[in-house]
Amino acid sequence: MASVSVAPLSQNISQIKSKLLNPALTSHFMIYLGLPRDQQGFRQYMAENSLTLDQDRLQLSCCDASLPGSTLATTELRNDFSGSTERHVYRRIYQDRIDLTFYCDAEQYMAIRFFESWMKFIMNESASSGISNENYSYRVKFPNSYKGCGLEVTKFEKNLHSRNAAVPLTYNFVNAFPVSITSMPVSYEASSLLKCSISMNYTRYYIGPGSAQSDRSGANSSSPFVDSFTDLDLNLNLPRYDNMDFNLFNPADQAQFNFFQGNNLGLPSFSSRSTNDLPLGANDQLRSIQSGLA
Repeated sequence: MASVSVAPLSQNISQIKSKLLNPALTSHFMIYLGLPRDQQGFRQYMAENSLTLDQDRLQLSCCDASLPGSTLATTELRNDFSGSTERHVYRRIYQDRIDLTFYCDAEQYMAIRFFESWMKFIMNESASSGISNENYSYRVKFPNSYKGCGLEVTKFEKNLHSRNAAVPLTYNFVNAFPVSITSMPVSYEASSLLKCSISMNYTRYYIGPGSAQSDRSGANSSSPFVDSFTDLDLNLNLPRYDNMDFNLFNPADQAQFNFFQGNNLGLPSFSSRSTNDLPLGANDQLRSIQSGLA
């Protein structure tokens, strides 16, 4: 077979821009976190940890995830052809875990209580099992009861609703369950956001449509992920305070706005002021999301 050579081609600036200046951004992603298969037993452990689970809010609070990778294991063949060594694939090796980081809310520390409940559920730890006794012993549950019903990480772009939007890339993880919770330091020094980092083990992953998102959005949905993202409540079910007018160029109004935000009192609608007059970045969460910057 004759070899095909590729001649160098000159391209103008507009061609280069159209091909290179539309990169994928790391800040546009979403996860779906399924519960263990034995959901009834798991909910008892959540109740014991005083957890009222809001699954959508927990998923939205995931601020850091990773797209997985894998390698192909090969074996050497030395004797088929004289002087040459071949490698043939015999196995695909998946990474053994995925790391997720969650923001912790100030109401019930949902992420911490959720994964602590899951790990206690795996180990059969409960107040009635005598965990506080010095000679405490445990018996681990069977894997088919504590492995999750679905873990998905979906990568999308900010042009999700445009005609030329890329199809979201969904990684489906099979038999996922938590194996570690990273320690979370607290300090009297300058305050920072409390984050809960966990590692989840899984059997394998595959790229395909999100089955869990399809179940949540309905079987007749043409794009399950788009539908679920469209229905997202940007106000997080918080009350508004429409009768207040904020001028975010005024330091006093900025302080009052931050007070309402810090105490979870809602998102303003700016009913008497056009949102186009407000500066992006001044805690303007709603407009940043609508404009594709968040």
